[in-house]
Amino acid sequence: MSDVLLETRGLTREFGAIRAVDDVSFQLKRGELLALIGPNGAGKSTCFNMLMGQLKPTRGRVLLAGEDITGLKPRAIWRKGVGRTFQITATYQSMTVIENVQVALMSHHGEIFRVLPYATRRHRDEALALLETVGMADQAERHCAVLAYGDLKRMELAIALAHDPMLLLMDEPTAGMAPRERIALMQLTADIVAEQGVSVLFTEHDMDVVFAHSHRIMVLNRGALIAEGTAAEIRANPLVQEVYLGGGTVFGAEEAADA
Repeated sequence: MSDVLLETRGLTREFGAIRAVDDVSFQLKRGELLALIGPNGAGKSTCFNMLMGQLKPTRGRVLLAGEDITGLKPRAIWRKGVGRTFQITATYQSMTVIENVQVALMSHHGEIFRVLPYATRRHRDEALALLETVGMADQAERHCAVLAYGDLKRMELAIALAHDPMLLLMDEPTAGMAPRERIALMQLTADIVAEQGVSVLFTEHDMDVVFAHSHRIMVLNRGALIAEGTAAEIRANPLVQEVYLGGGTVFGAEEAADA
């Protein structure tokens, strides 16, 4: 079995005369935590939307474990073992934490369209185990409407894991979080990668988070990949420095967020 889980070949997306993603090719290995960074408007979210099926590429291919999934609907890609978290959390605010995870588990088990008068009893132990994984078991019975934003992000991660994905796409997972919460969430993600072998591709503006936790980093600018390598290699790359800071050093979360 190949150690490459996700591969793109010449991935391109055009909106009229605008080329939002331009001939992007990369590989993500099994059990790898890979960061995709770049200035605002670089094409990161467009790239994610093609990987997950929300957008069809103008050209190019997306392969998952060697299978061509280009152009498949998001639900079909989800069924093949790809999960996603979003910049803005989307939860059922009137439900408790555990009920949100139970709904995700019911979907995973093909029960979401059934009328279940005892739905709150379904997969409760499994839901609690997922909440334990993300450090939220002690808040299982709290309603989502009263949760702090960092806790909502952790719950969203539990929901994404409910499908037992082999690949997790995380679009700016720490957006809106305090610096300490950002580090904690990405450390949790890194632990899940190490313990469960899940592969993660994430976008992020906080360079402290990126450099501290990613195994490898790719840099996107104006739709094209301009650099790829370890944290040390990306820090020292003159082109990356120019893109982010006009010739300065790629260093620190505040500077990166302003780029």
